[in-house]
Amino acid sequence: MNVLLIYPLFPKSFWSFEKTLAMLDRKAMLPPLGLVTVAAILPQEWHYQLVDRNIRQVTQAQWAWADLVMLSAMIVQKEDFLDQIQEAKRHGKRVAVGGPYPTALPGEVTDVGADYLVLDEGEITIPLFLDALRRGETAGVFRSGGEKPDVCTTPIPRFDLLEFDAYSEMSVQFSRGCPFQCEFCDIIVLYGRKPRTKEPQQLLAELDYLYQLGWRRSIFMVDDNFIGNKGKVKLFLKELLPWMIAHQYPFSFATEASVDLAQDQELMDMMVMCNFGAVFLGIETPDEESLALTKKHQNTKNPLSEAVLKITRSGLRVMAGFIIGFDGEKPGAGARVVQFTEQTAIPTASFSMLQALPDTALWHRLEKEGRLSGTSGNINQTTLINFVPTRPIETIAQEYVQAFWDLYDPSRFLDRTYRHFRLLGEATYPKKGKGRKKQVQWKVLRALFTICWRQGVVRKTRWQFWHYLWKMVRHNPGGISSYLSVCAQIEHFLEYRQLVRDQIEAQVAACLKAEASIPPSVGAT
Repeated sequence: MNVLLIYPLFPKSFWSFEKTLAMLDRKAMLPPLGLVTVAAILPQEWHYQLVDRNIRQVTQAQWAWADLVMLSAMIVQKEDFLDQIQEAKRHGKRVAVGGPYPTALPGEVTDVGADYLVLDEGEITIPLFLDALRRGETAGVFRSGGEKPDVCTTPIPRFDLLEFDAYSEMSVQFSRGCPFQCEFCDIIVLYGRKPRTKEPQQLLAELDYLYQLGWRRSIFMVDDNFIGNKGKVKLFLKELLPWMIAHQYPFSFATEASVDLAQDQELMDMMVMCNFGAVFLGIETPDEESLALTKKHQNTKNPLSEAVLKITRSGLRVMAGFIIGFDGEKPGAGARVVQFTEQTAIPTASFSMLQALPDTALWHRLEKEGRLSGTSGNINQTTLINFVPTRPIETIAQEYVQAFWDLYDPSRFLDRTYRHFRLLGEATYPKKGKGRKKQVQWKVLRALFTICWRQGVVRKTRWQFWHYLWKMVRHNPGGISSYLSVCAQIEHFLEYRQLVRDQIEAQVAACLKAEASIPPSVGAT
């Protein structure tokens, strides 16, 4: 069978970094790890082509070649996902879909003509789907019935299907699931609260394959909480370290983790020794009352600012996620987020309005209270809250837009980035061995010249840029490459913060107009 795997477009978002990636001739941040894993689970005697629409279009020859079209998507990819299903049906193809979006909202997918819904986790449901194909069934819904697969059975993803040069980073996965119970999070709905991990040698085999295919850049460990099972993580890192030394540190790593990482110095030291350079933390809000209400208790055990600084001083660059719009939130929440990022010198701070995602505890609570105003959540920075909040929506939106604008003011962003890398440079942590020297590529030099021209000549930050760069040369010369790569992010955020402002303000205006057009009820004062 000829199988065409299609990954839908992402809209412009916080993490899309189009202008930053363009400086290095990259098309996307990360590849579709789910689809190349699906290709590894399916029969290997079949033939596969993968089209990531964030990189290129599907050709007429590929449509003609395919016997079966398979798609996977997250909710944020919804629009193009539904379009591609319909396009496949126009070409007379059978369509199978899976991933977080159809798993959460299967009805929306069947409405546009998908034939097979292979939902939940593929290690369980793909074999059910294959059995149906062998029986000649032309449609079906395949679910796991609440069962979670042992990820130790997951085969090495078909990384060979990817166009390596198009991506900024590669993706691998060590675990699924998270032990916490944050009310707004759909990860525990999709993958459960008991983290399931791969065996160390299993993941090392994936790294071996990437190495053999020629990958030599950054790898993002896509676990939603890499340290969900700290014991298993430490066992893996103990095996990873000699592999990295033997291969002369061919990769750097980044991942996501809960803030309680700060409580385990041994774990942070092991990560640094294995060349983990960055970690994304779900901070959400500096307001303890909101954290307690949304059941993010792990963020209330120690002062958040101290935890962030401790992680930074251990040698891990911190990225963080923040949310506005929690129930009972006090005025000034947006300004407090900005203040927290300034205090902790976090350069890259993802900020969005709270969304009630399908089937989460928050979704069910708001549905019971009659406060849901949207049928599906969409985690994107240009999307209004999809429920009735406890504060006026226009107030929350105004605070959000102003905070996003302030976070990515070029001067403030450059200042936070510099202070963060000074913290990294002054930290005392275990030193890893030296890696193989990499040949400097022309595209890297061109990107460097572009950054220096735009930020050091054209913009008002020119004196600040050169002043900080000189101080980096003096105090943290080993971190200059990473420092400049973070500085380059402002090329994306300068445009994106304007998009956030325009779209949020337009949506608020539309909401207020709609409210004004509703006639007052009888007897209203």
